[in-house]
Amino acid sequence: MTDDTNIFEKYGPREAMEYDVVVVGGGPAGLSAAIRLKQLAAEQGKEVSVCVLEKGGELGAHILSGAVMDPIAINELFPNWKELGAPLNTPVTEDRVLFLSETKSYATPGFMVPKALTNHGNYIVSLANVVRWLGQQAEAAGVEIFPGFPAAEILYNDDGSVKGVATGNMGVNRHGQPSDAFQLGMELHAKYTLFAEGSRGHLGRQLMTKFDLAKGKDPQTYGLGIKELWEIDPAKHQPGLVIHSAGWPLDNSTYGGSFLYHLENNQVAVGFVVGLAYQNPYLSPYEEFQRYKTHPDIRGFFEGGKRISYGARAITAGGLQSLPKVVFAGGALIGCDAGFLNTSRIKGSHGAIKTGMLVAEAAFAALGEARQHDELTSYPVAFEKSWLHEELHVARNFKPWMSKGLVLGSIMTGIDQILFKGKAPWTLHHTHADHECLKPAADFKPIVYPKPDGKLTFDRLSSVFISNTNHAEDQPIHLTLKNPAIPVEVNLATYAGPEQRYCPAGVYEYVKTDAGLDRLQINAQNCVHCKTCDIKDPTQNIVWVTPEGGGGPNYPNM
Repeated sequence: MTDDTNIFEKYGPREAMEYDVVVVGGGPAGLSAAIRLKQLAAEQGKEVSVCVLEKGGELGAHILSGAVMDPIAINELFPNWKELGAPLNTPVTEDRVLFLSETKSYATPGFMVPKALTNHGNYIVSLANVVRWLGQQAEAAGVEIFPGFPAAEILYNDDGSVKGVATGNMGVNRHGQPSDAFQLGMELHAKYTLFAEGSRGHLGRQLMTKFDLAKGKDPQTYGLGIKELWEIDPAKHQPGLVIHSAGWPLDNSTYGGSFLYHLENNQVAVGFVVGLAYQNPYLSPYEEFQRYKTHPDIRGFFEGGKRISYGARAITAGGLQSLPKVVFAGGALIGCDAGFLNTSRIKGSHGAIKTGMLVAEAAFAALGEARQHDELTSYPVAFEKSWLHEELHVARNFKPWMSKGLVLGSIMTGIDQILFKGKAPWTLHHTHADHECLKPAADFKPIVYPKPDGKLTFDRLSSVFISNTNHAEDQPIHLTLKNPAIPVEVNLATYAGPEQRYCPAGVYEYVKTDAGLDRLQINAQNCVHCKTCDIKDPTQNIVWVTPEGGGGPNYPNM
């Protein structure tokens, strides 16, 4: 890593820009916050300066979601979104909920499908394209957007409140030294800084620790979502069809399931989610996804089709029980940086938009009172009175029940959601963080996965290739190790090197040195920024930090 003291001596102090509000992250939460601030300012004839920092090379480049979108929040942000051309083009026409065995599928009768999995009135979307559209609306409203500039550091005032953020230095070589292309990062100061980095945000994680935001809350729990976009035979395409499944190829004790959504233009989004609390270190979420596509009742959709994109992203799935305190002196957490996703509905974009709006209203009111750098306490108060809180309260027991196994979980979820309508007089809790759940490899047999055929199933490297992932080759490795000895001494020795399998991008592999010793090789160039390693590493030795601006995937239509 760079020695910032020496760099500042040589290159001088960083330039600083002043704003009323700085937003870290150009996803649905961050852009909605910025837009709502500008809407309120326009309504009241006031000026509010707002900027958005986005680590992707363009808005939408790092956005990956299923996605079926509930329009409830975008209806509030832009009641005329249809006239404005928002890319919500495919209304859901049919829901199917399947339980899969290895050779058969069993459809859930309509009366037994929980309300959470019915999607009448929702839209199948590319969330990346929705975000690009939101970016256009934000810029038209006067928001300054800086893509390719990741916020790498939190800045604090003398009293400990958040002052703003600094972007990362550019042109630093692999050894942490400035190259000929070196550019010093820039400071962005704000009265309030909003963090909307998505699941397991790099800076959000630091804020959790500094301000003890998770005190009294359940451990957060996550899933890994892996997705492919296919162009299929028009004869097999059913625009608006939504299929969810549970069961095979996962065993009864492993939480997870699939989604298959028919968009417009003969395109199908297919994906697989595996809860990261799984125990077997030999399990590979990526390989389980590839196996899922070979099911007799699934593969037919894809035969004769062409895979056109691939990506992966962690999902913050703990729900209300794991939701941290979302405000601190000088800022707030919004969207999946906090954990507002509704796991039972497999939806988070409407919650992200809503929390962006709520925090914007709190910040605008505070600015109107000439406040700064304090806690936006009206934001969590407004959340607790909102439809989003009610929705998450109804869903609060879904993930804990399903974590008890597919059969028991499905029965109890049915009782909870259908009989009690999500208002049972009890709340279940998460008791362990995901990284604590992995068990020694000696307790399991290795899983032998089929080799990819290159037509329906694929290897990791060909998948990463179509994610358009790229990083400057000579930059410092952004997947850092607290102790470089732990991968071999603990992870390989006890857990058979699980990072080789939980990473969906082939970043980690164990190789032999010339002396015949094992070492962990980190292929950081492959990283799709999913954050799984930061979550699942059993000793929490891997820490994901921001790479140079613009690096990572560039997802089209994902």
